[in-house]
Amino acid sequence: MNGKPEEIVSILKEEISQYEQKTQVSETGSVVQVGDGIATVYGLENVMYGELLEFENGVRALAMNLETGSVGCALLGPEEGIEEGDLVRRTGRRADVPAGEEMLGRVIDALGNPIDGKGPIHTTATMPIEREASGVVTRKSVTVPLQTGILAVDAMVPIGRGQRELIIGDRQTGKTSIAIDTILNQKGQDVICIYVAIGQKNSTVAKIYNSLEKGGAMEYSIILSASASEPAPVQYIAPYSGVAIAEYFMAQGKDVLIVYDDLSKHAVAYRTLSLLLRRSPGREAYPGDVFYLHSRLLERACRMAPQYGGGSITALPIIETQAGDVSAYIPTNVISITDGQLYLESNLFLSGVRPAVNVGLSVSRVGGAAQTKAVKKIAGSLRIDLAQFRELEVFTQFSSDLDSATKEALDHGNRLVEILKQPLYHPMSVARQVVILYAATQKLLADVPVERTREFAWGLADAMEETRPEVMEAINSTGELSPEGEQAIRECCEAYKKQVSATWQA
Repeated sequence: MNGKPEEIVSILKEEISQYEQKTQVSETGSVVQVGDGIATVYGLENVMYGELLEFENGVRALAMNLETGSVGCALLGPEEGIEEGDLVRRTGRRADVPAGEEMLGRVIDALGNPIDGKGPIHTTATMPIEREASGVVTRKSVTVPLQTGILAVDAMVPIGRGQRELIIGDRQTGKTSIAIDTILNQKGQDVICIYVAIGQKNSTVAKIYNSLEKGGAMEYSIILSASASEPAPVQYIAPYSGVAIAEYFMAQGKDVLIVYDDLSKHAVAYRTLSLLLRRSPGREAYPGDVFYLHSRLLERACRMAPQYGGGSITALPIIETQAGDVSAYIPTNVISITDGQLYLESNLFLSGVRPAVNVGLSVSRVGGAAQTKAVKKIAGSLRIDLAQFRELEVFTQFSSDLDSATKEALDHGNRLVEILKQPLYHPMSVARQVVILYAATQKLLADVPVERTREFAWGLADAMEETRPEVMEAINSTGELSPEGEQAIRECCEAYKKQVSATWQA
């Protein structure tokens, strides 16, 4: 080393003057037992409930059971490589998840890591997975509609932005289809959609991704998947991660739609976790706090007052029933937490009524205030008409000869059932809904053969879009149907009848 001694001395003095003694203290414990996604750790005296812990091999865990002398923690990664005696370090923070615009169009896991093979996601913000729900003062009542694009839902069980609407029914009754249709219908509505898959097959998630991609919905959507192959702790935190990302967008004043598919599997994952942690089982072997599990999740969905950002989170939790039993433990819990439910029935589904919404058991407790004026005005009698039709239908099974008034009422009911049938992934605009509902409720379709009703109604909506686009545009923009609009629908209906009636005799 060449240099003058004075220079070397001055450099050394400068380095010494800048030297700062820092003591890094970290609290560590050691693994006593590990297995089934649960580890028991000894020596972490000051650990917090829900704190993130880190193992030697980089795997993280959540502190779930705080006992004298030991901590029971749920592993958020593989347990392979973790052995008895391994060191465990406290992180001093709760679990969080990355959030940001960069996540739109991506498929992520419960910890926010990408799993779609499209490279890393570069976000700067993080959100705590567990967070207290917004208070009463910061909230605003639900007044803005969230259009699902499904005629039966928007007409009779309307959903508002900031509402929690449960979708409940047996397996294979179209629960996920309603949620996916709703996401597809948010195109151009400035709503961000998050689909949380809990305990689903990877092939099912891939199918949903393809449906959303094909419909152009992935531009404004995020899919968060904790598949059936993931350990119970990862499935347990998945919906909380999803709502944490939703809260990030809500804080920016945006409207978010989040689907939890499904909370039955979430409850099973939590039951598994609790039993492995040796917590006392209660009804159906679920732990005592299973109600709180879902209430603290769904309470985070709300509509904020303008002075607090004005954003909203609309939640569509899904629950699977066994043989139509809505009085089971988890279904009754979630029904009591949410602001209404869409009840899907196997018998309706198998008889070809799809979406298979049972109008009698479905209800929206707050959505009525948010319903579009035109739909509310036209569909006011729809629920009663359908209920009377179902009653009459049962009664006529015992009678063979019917008078003309009864036959007319039955035909009208059958036509209403027909117009409410809707194919998968074909959401409707408000204007199309108004045209079809107006024609059906005003009995403009009375001379249309029952089996041709749906075909005619959809054709009428197409004809209105072609011949009277200004009327359709006015309905879509204002949400109201003017007397001129009513007249236009009547005229178009008569003209369209003349055009297609020749084919009815064929």
